[in-house]
Amino acid sequence: MSNPFETVPATAILEGDATDAYFERTRATLEHAGKNPRVVAEVTADQFPTGEFDVFTGVKDVATLFEGRGVDVDALPDGQLFDGGPVLRIEGPYLAFAELETSLLGFLSQPSGFATAALEARLAAPESLVLSFGARHVHPSIATTVERAALLAGLDGFSHVAAGEILGREAGGTMPHALMFCFGEGNQAEAWTAFDEAVGEEVPRIALVDTFWDEKSESLLAAETLGDDLDGVRIDTTSSRRGDFRHIIREVRWELDARGHEDVDIFCSGGLEPETIRPLRDVADGFGVGSHITGADSVDFSLDIVEIEGKPISKRGKLSGVKEVYRTADGGHHVALADREEPSDGELLLEPLVRDGEIIREFELADATDRCLADAEAVGFDRSTADIDR
Repeated sequence: MSNPFETVPATAILEGDATDAYFERTRATLEHAGKNPRVVAEVTADQFPTGEFDVFTGVKDVATLFEGRGVDVDALPDGQLFDGGPVLRIEGPYLAFAELETSLLGFLSQPSGFATAALEARLAAPESLVLSFGARHVHPSIATTVERAALLAGLDGFSHVAAGEILGREAGGTMPHALMFCFGEGNQAEAWTAFDEAVGEEVPRIALVDTFWDEKSESLLAAETLGDDLDGVRIDTTSSRRGDFRHIIREVRWELDARGHEDVDIFCSGGLEPETIRPLRDVADGFGVGSHITGADSVDFSLDIVEIEGKPISKRGKLSGVKEVYRTADGGHHVALADREEPSDGELLLEPLVRDGEIIREFELADATDRCLADAEAVGFDRSTADIDR
């Protein structure tokens, strides 16, 4: 069976078959009528700035989608934050890209939502280790999309092995509760010892310490069992059993320190969100974040023709005419018609991506991460909640 999981293959996406049916019927109608006007189309989420920024990503896949098509494409840089106005602009004969709209929006909408949520998690604990644990909540075919978005937003790593192979990054992770179950209650020390003996030296010795007994008891047993080889303990206690989670972590920290285990880190996971991370970031050393990232709303992008044969046009509720967007010196996001004078302190954000079907931009994930974090600082992303005393 050539496609056992019934996923849409890459060839269907590149050939324009991964589309909504009405685009195929639009092509048939225009070809029948002998019409193929030159248009300018823009991808936007909001027409005007709202004061709420999102992270823009997915542009690398969009460039691949348009490669070989007779169009010009401009787009924000990968990792740029935006607030209103176009994030991407296409100019060329409409039938050169008509069927690509569905895939184009999908390439941008979901990854941008993932990256925005990951940035929220990053800023909730800016000095801590934060890892992406969310791949289990999405279809395996898009695991790489999740993990790349997490890295772009500044997270320190992720857990998905196959995504790591594609991205050239080593996946992280130690042990699940299933491993502890296989050894059984009362045999936690045997499980941790077997793990220590089995895995490579490069794997951190992080003992899962909330399976059978309370977190303090298992943490102390892990420290006694592995001694100086123990790098940390992971507390994954389900929210229904946590009580005062901050107090639990402080108690574990206290008891470890009291017995000379100050170097043992405490790592927390299990349904964590920025609101639950912030009160813990001064007592825990790291966090695993999953559903907050993968459960994020997609950014509601749409594509609209704004100029046809050189004349402005729009449907009701949308803004006609070719536009530019700028980052102003005070961190603002400014939207203006492209043929008007740009703001004196404005930095033009839309940059060439494809020219006559040729990709003219390079994509370095590290550069996108630097851009994302720097722009988050420039625009004050989530500052009202993330910028609190640690």
